[in-house]
Amino acid sequence: LTEAPGSLLTAEAMRAAGWLLVWVLLHPAGTQQCHLTSPGGVLRFTDRHAEIRVPALHRVPSSLDPLYGLVRRCLDLIQQNPLPTELLRAALNDPGSVQTLQVVRYELGYVICAAVALLFTVAVPVAGMCFCYCRSRRRCGGRLRAHRRSLGCRRHCLLACLSLTSLVILTSVVCAFVTSQRVKGQMEPGLGAVPATLRTLRQHIANVPQGVQMVVDQFEVPRQQIISDLGGLSRSVGLSIHAQLKAMTYAALADLQDRAGDLQTSLHHLQILDKTVRALAAARAELEPALRERRRRVVALLDDPRCTSCASVLGRAQSLELGADYSKVPSVEKVLKALAGLPRSDFAEMIRQGNGTFNSIPELAVERMAQVIQDLRDEMARMTEKVQSIADSFPLPDYTRPVSEALVKAEDRSQPYLREVERFERYRWTAGTVLCSIILLILACNVTGMALGAYGLSKREDPSDYECRGEAGAKFLLVGVGLAFLFSWLLILLVFATFLVGGNIQTLVCRNWVNQEIYKFIDTPGNLPPSMNLTRQLNLRRDSNLSAVYRECKSGAGLWEVLQLDRSYDLDEHLKTPKYTADFQKRLGDFTAHLGDVRLLRSEGRQDLETFARSGMDEVDYGRFQEEMKNPVVRTSLPGLARNLEGLQKMQRNGTVAGRLAAEAQALWQVQNSTVQSQEALVAKLGESVQFLSHLAPHLQERVKMTLATTASVEARLPVQAQQILRQEIGCFTRKELRYLAQYLNWVGQTLREDVASCQPLATALDNGRVILCDRIADPWNAFWFSLGCCTFFLIPNIIFAIRLTKHFRPIRNRLISTGSEETCPFHIPRVTALKL
Repeated sequence: LTEAPGSLLTAEAMRAAGWLLVWVLLHPAGTQQCHLTSPGGVLRFTDRHAEIRVPALHRVPSSLDPLYGLVRRCLDLIQQNPLPTELLRAALNDPGSVQTLQVVRYELGYVICAAVALLFTVAVPVAGMCFCYCRSRRRCGGRLRAHRRSLGCRRHCLLACLSLTSLVILTSVVCAFVTSQRVKGQMEPGLGAVPATLRTLRQHIANVPQGVQMVVDQFEVPRQQIISDLGGLSRSVGLSIHAQLKAMTYAALADLQDRAGDLQTSLHHLQILDKTVRALAAARAELEPALRERRRRVVALLDDPRCTSCASVLGRAQSLELGADYSKVPSVEKVLKALAGLPRSDFAEMIRQGNGTFNSIPELAVERMAQVIQDLRDEMARMTEKVQSIADSFPLPDYTRPVSEALVKAEDRSQPYLREVERFERYRWTAGTVLCSIILLILACNVTGMALGAYGLSKREDPSDYECRGEAGAKFLLVGVGLAFLFSWLLILLVFATFLVGGNIQTLVCRNWVNQEIYKFIDTPGNLPPSMNLTRQLNLRRDSNLSAVYRECKSGAGLWEVLQLDRSYDLDEHLKTPKYTADFQKRLGDFTAHLGDVRLLRSEGRQDLETFARSGMDEVDYGRFQEEMKNPVVRTSLPGLARNLEGLQKMQRNGTVAGRLAAEAQALWQVQNSTVQSQEALVAKLGESVQFLSHLAPHLQERVKMTLATTASVEARLPVQAQQILRQEIGCFTRKELRYLAQYLNWVGQTLREDVASCQPLATALDNGRVILCDRIADPWNAFWFSLGCCTFFLIPNIIFAIRLTKHFRPIRNRLISTGSEETCPFHIPRVTALKL
């Protein structure tokens, strides 16, 4: 027997579907990887512990920087000696052992300057008194005794020189005013910055425990994240199990539904086939005598000699007999008997329940995991207590307490000195302002005197004539000279006092602070007395020094590294992740839940399918049915024979024969319409059933066996694979949450080492001290005495030029006769001329 092409296509489709189901079964769902970490997997922690900072100060560029540089070069020339380590060591440890000669040798440049200042202080007032004595004797600042041609050139030269010295003094006094005001403007905030910086450092040190607590409090970030993830864990696990197993489960349910449909449809078609075959056999038995009688009558009529042209139809009438005999086809009663009472189970309800049970896995997971989720939340609360132990056992406060005490002591001891410095600065500024004003008064006298004198000269016709404006100019110049003599010694004293203080600050402190010689001096053992031992007071390690600590702090190192606390406190050991997550991992690792117990096929349904496969439906020879259905119900076409008889009727001359032919044709049409057509309809119905059963029967046992095997395999694998997926999802969840905790603990370690206990504010405070003392106070301070010193020393040529110029503004005592000049001859005798009477 050969199968139809449709049967081959159905077999191939069934085989492909079977291989697809086998592939689904053989590829475990648990082999899928965890979802990739989203960008939200990186936690963000709030840096609230770094609120107390020492703002870094920097040197501000100024238009006076060239002046500052010039003063520093002058001071380097005056003081060329390096840091006097031996002298400082003796002064700090045994002040009585310091020899004056050592101090003088180091301060030699300043001693020479002091000698010059002393000489100036004595010489200028003495010169002033001599000048006053001479003026009382009309010797100095009087009148010129004779008029010469070179007097105009000398007068112009003296005017130029006095103007130039006045301009230099004016420039210097302006610089002195500006730098004095800048010192005053920087001194008050600079002095206030000392206790403020010490308080800030103390607050920074004191806030270390608070900063540690703030860092520990940031555990709330991963805790909230984990709590949030726990809230969706159970449903996520259920949905993951459902998503990864639904292809296999739905395929098994669809296959089971197909087999149930095959059973229902096959039973229906078998019943139709049996009823149809019986009906066809009964109809054939009824049709056979009637058809035989019709053949006899038609043959007898066509053999009648009176029938005209009937011989041509006689052969067709003689072959009128029945065709298909369905009593010869195989019986299906045995198959129907085997299938009697099937299906005994409701496959539709069974599939619906299995589908519902499988789809309820997410809700079942939520229910089964509720207790472990609550236990994990409780475990997070206990983990918070463990993390709190970091703050409780952190040892840094024990090391920072001496530093804080040293800062308090430094703040208390600095207050009297700062008040004294402030008082001294107030006196300096007052004295400097007064003396600079006097210098401006001297310059005003110079300018007024030169202006009035020059104007008086331009109005005078005869050099020996008295001119009040020229005389007033001379007197203004002499007033300026008197002021210069009177206050020069005060100026030089103020210059030297500020020079001695500012110069030593620059050369002894600032210069050695910049090149870090001071740090090297402090680091050298024995240079500082025990009461000033910074290593002990700051609780530094014995093998460290201030220079190294300063460099480490400036580079951003923390007190943890500077004090090497890892030798006494193993922070890494306290921040190991398993120490905090062991119980959390154990609870997740020990959790099990049966989430895949789904019954797809109950025992009565399985028995129905097994009975269906053993029913023998595949043993029925459906080819016999198809062969028999190829035969017509009647071999000769009754409609064709009836139409032939109707045609012969029209050809007959004998009315009796014509009537009989019409009657026979009518009888044939009646048989066709009443019996044959109904049998043909039954044959068509039979063909549909035979076609379905013939396509299904060859693969029936294979399909049923595969369905039963698939269903059994899926039912067996569902719990196993569901457990695998559960373990995989819990493992992914555990790794994800451990990453959160590891992020937090790593951040805690980095923050405690670098930020919370950072010693960078200490280095910043030292740098700020250098900027305030050296750049903002010492530079304008030194520029002030330098400018004021220029004013003071330029007063000497100013006095000389003013005294010399005074004589030129007054009338000449005598007029001298020069050779060849009649105008200048004092003894001119007029010529005697004769008078005409």
